[in-house]
Amino acid sequence: MNLKKRLAIGKTGGKSDMILLYSVFGLIIFGLIMIASAGVGYSRVRFGDEYFFFKRQLLFGVLPGLFVMMIVKNIDYKIWKKLSVPFFFVSMVFLILVFVPGIGTKIYGASRWVQFGPFSFQPAEMLKISLIMYLAAWLEGKKEMVDDLYEGLVPFAIIVASISFLLIKQPDIGTLGVTILIAMSVFFASGAKISHMFLMGAAGIASLFALIKFESYRMNRLLVFLNPELDPRGIGYQINQALLAIGSGGIFGVGLGHSLQKFNYLPEPVGDSIFAIIGEELGILGESVLIFLFIALAMRGFKIAKNAPDVFGRLTAVGIVSWIIFQAFINIAAISGLIPLTGIPLPFISYGGTSIVFLLAGVGILLNISKQTSLN
Repeated sequence: MNLKKRLAIGKTGGKSDMILLYSVFGLIIFGLIMIASAGVGYSRVRFGDEYFFFKRQLLFGVLPGLFVMMIVKNIDYKIWKKLSVPFFFVSMVFLILVFVPGIGTKIYGASRWVQFGPFSFQPAEMLKISLIMYLAAWLEGKKEMVDDLYEGLVPFAIIVASISFLLIKQPDIGTLGVTILIAMSVFFASGAKISHMFLMGAAGIASLFALIKFESYRMNRLLVFLNPELDPRGIGYQINQALLAIGSGGIFGVGLGHSLQKFNYLPEPVGDSIFAIIGEELGILGESVLIFLFIALAMRGFKIAKNAPDVFGRLTAVGIVSWIIFQAFINIAAISGLIPLTGIPLPFISYGGTSIVFLLAGVGILLNISKQTSLN
């Protein structure tokens, strides 16, 4: 089938899943409101504009992302199967370019960005969606051989190990964790053996402990997780300030815009720590609304996956939903002290143009799959 016909299928199929779409819109609006509130102090001090982060997120994240989503949702998702290999290859090249002087940019000691003139982006965000497409296409082709040790598990482990090596070198352990969880979700949904999943899980846990042992800052985060009162002015500063913010909010919060922790107390108030500001300003009630939106998105997303017309569509939908939900869970759990602290943005909520553009591209693909499911 040629490109024009595939585009036509994307445009003339059933209706997109509106509950999924409304959930995403709710998350975007929620995120813009909280960035406007959480970024006031930092924006004023650093840029002389209280709404600097809000404007940047809207103009360079949300609006371009919505534009991409509207285009992608009208393109037949099956096109991405043919493009999955080159797309994944390009993502890996960009992931390597972060280490090239003059192209890669190091921020806070981590090499996670590439810069081309005024344009910069985070290749790891592109990697997530390209990996989902690549694995979905590859595993669909494997069919009943997915559960074979040498045809399924070994090649899958090599793919994951190659990506892991590059992410560890950045270093970006939070993204590494999300990426591995995405990959394992797609692998499991393709029909992998439970014993192979346990084997991968055990290898992952062993590798994680090795990474913690050989880097002092990771060990410090584990120690703080086990004992939050440890060095509250040093290695335990961020998590203690986050827990203080969440605890101060109570049930109803101190009121939108009335956070104290966002004024140079809590690091990254518009980024990784924004959930703590939500807890402080909107309380448990606001946090519950946010979590409900993620649950609604997950339920509709997995229903779309269940009713997808082919294996590629099912695995792609599982991967996209797993990406959003695992990343949200890790961010919320880390900033709430339920797992060791790790730097990873809250999907659709945290500040970051690259993240939201690729997330909305993924939502566009999910919406196109929903047009062609038995839900319509």
